Amino acid sequence: MADQISGGDGNHGVVLETIDTSGAKEEKKSTLFSFSFIQKLIAEVVGTYFLIFNGCGSVAVNLDYDKVVTLLGILIVWGLAVMVLVYSVRHVSGARFNPAVAIAFATCKRFPWKQVPPCIVAQVFGSTMASRTLQLLFTGKLNHFVGTQPAGLDVQAFVFEFIITFYLMFNISGVATDSRAIRELAGLVVGATVLLNVMFAGPVTGASMNPARSLGPAIAFGHYDKLWIYIVAPTVEAISGAWVYNVIWFTNKPIRELSKSGSFLRTSTRNSSS
Repeated sequence: MADQISGGDGNHGVVLETIDTSGAKEEKKSTLFSFSFIQKLIAEVVGTYFLIFNGCGSVAVNLDYDKVVTLLGILIVWGLAVMVLVYSVRHVSGARFNPAVAIAFATCKRFPWKQVPPCIVAQVFGSTMASRTLQLLFTGKLNHFVGTQPAGLDVQAFVFEFIITFYLMFNISGVATDSRAIRELAGLVVGATVLLNVMFAGPVTGASMNPARSLGPAIAFGHYDKLWIYIVAPTVEAISGAWVYNVIWFTNKPIRELSKSGSFLRTSTRNSSS
């Protein structure tokens, strides 16, 4: 399930990145399957579709046209795709495009649990449809699998995905949810993080960082080997990354007060300067 990009065994499929900027209060007010929530699901489907179509498409083109895109080109495509889509729909759905991110934010009470399942379905559907489209465009001997597959040991791949997803989620939490951050730069920061992760982890694991990014091609091509790595590692580490940022989020309130009010879980947006 490798994204063979540069050379015979380079994997460079990346993440369907994500950002939560829709706000917990607004999310709580919306009723499940209300018109506004349906709009968010549509945004997640379309956003995830184009993310996978652009990123995995660059991998397929690179394979079919004598490595003309190169690894540098592929990682630039993934980074730019994430950045553009975040700026396009983050004000509609939060531009998550990633089940691991949705779950991580839900554990921190920044996203309603009841909206997590339909959100994940929308993301996986968008990824699968994009993979099906690429499958139709590249047929016969050009029918390349553009999913993710470890180039080495399973343990090595798991640790790589664990670390790069933590890095991604940590940055997402900082730039997209902290009121002190410049949120206008969220797309740029997340896109750059994806680019950096793909640059060094792509040849080893495909740099998925996103269960939907790996699930879509797996479903489309019927290739499920080692898929568990790309579901478990990103999900566990996204949760860890979100919680670690919660811990370092500065506030002058005592822990006892935060625990009673539940603000520690929500990482209160009221921060004071030291």
